[in-house]
Amino acid sequence: MVSSTQKSVRIGVIGVGRMGRNHCRVLSTIRHVTLVGVTDLNESNGRQVAALHECTFYPTVEELLRQVDAVIIASPTPSHHALAMRCMAQGIHILIEKPIAATVAEAEALVAAARQQQVVVQVGHIERFNPAYTELKHVLENIQVAAINFRRLSPYVGSNTDVDVVLDLMIHDLDLVWDLMQQPPTAIHAVGLTAFSGDIDHALAQFTFAQGPIVTVMVSRLTEHKVRSIDVTGLEAYVEGDLLNKRILLHRSMTGEYLHHQNSVKYRQESLIERLHVPMAEPLFLELQHFVASIRTGCPPLVSAQDGLQALRLASEIGAAIRRDLRAVQPASAGATALRRSQEGWRMAVTQPS
Repeated sequence: MVSSTQKSVRIGVIGVGRMGRNHCRVLSTIRHVTLVGVTDLNESNGRQVAALHECTFYPTVEELLRQVDAVIIASPTPSHHALAMRCMAQGIHILIEKPIAATVAEAEALVAAARQQQVVVQVGHIERFNPAYTELKHVLENIQVAAINFRRLSPYVGSNTDVDVVLDLMIHDLDLVWDLMQQPPTAIHAVGLTAFSGDIDHALAQFTFAQGPIVTVMVSRLTEHKVRSIDVTGLEAYVEGDLLNKRILLHRSMTGEYLHHQNSVKYRQESLIERLHVPMAEPLFLELQHFVASIRTGCPPLVSAQDGLQALRLASEIGAAIRRDLRAVQPASAGATALRRSQEGWRMAVTQPS
């Protein structure tokens, strides 16, 4: 733990890809934080980000670790286990981007090490800090839930195609399922499709629980419309949660009555739609602010290594089930060629300086 009287927590960032850059941007705005520096295998990118945020680029991880109290591990998933183990062995607090590790065995080793070390280990399941999700949980405290539907949809171009869509997108919602249900499912049914990547690009998983609602999670990177939603069917209300636009709507039945008009009888039902206030705070800011507070106070993080392991276990089980009967959608050759060209053009646009 860093003493609450210490002026600031010295933090470094390992990996300055898209998420690493966002971490640097937000860390630069948080009180009681000093962004000490960054490290990345791509020295050019690393120095560029360091210059932008007026911090130091360190050529090696070891050099960075000698200067910090904590690090953000935003490097590719296969490196998470080794980096986290090194950090914990040196008493350095860590926030690991999701998924916690590449395999369940690696994640289990990290959980065991986290229990032994006196450091904060937080996993970057950022939706836990989404104000819309926080408000949704409050609403559900007063509703008897029958079913929950999660949808997380994205275009293929721009998606992280280094992993399948279960590890890229669904794992966010699997963590939320655990958080809401607080128990493992009694049964899982999962199906999926591949179209462009050769791996799972579209997936649907349905969960049943001993005592609880039916939960369905659908993810896709084949859509041209970005969606992040949680819809809840309850006995008292129907709830629409929009995590992307930070919006929650409650649909409640108010009255039902029969109307007598001349010689006919008509039935009328009126309903009320409530739009709840959701604070417009950036989830990444709230996540990093919480990480810093955990370091300064010694309080356990909201999303622990054990939480990361549970989400990864579910994702691994779902991925294995889908691959036993993975269906292929064959795009027309012209369309596939156009998509590949579009993707290549997009990658060049984001990797080549203008």
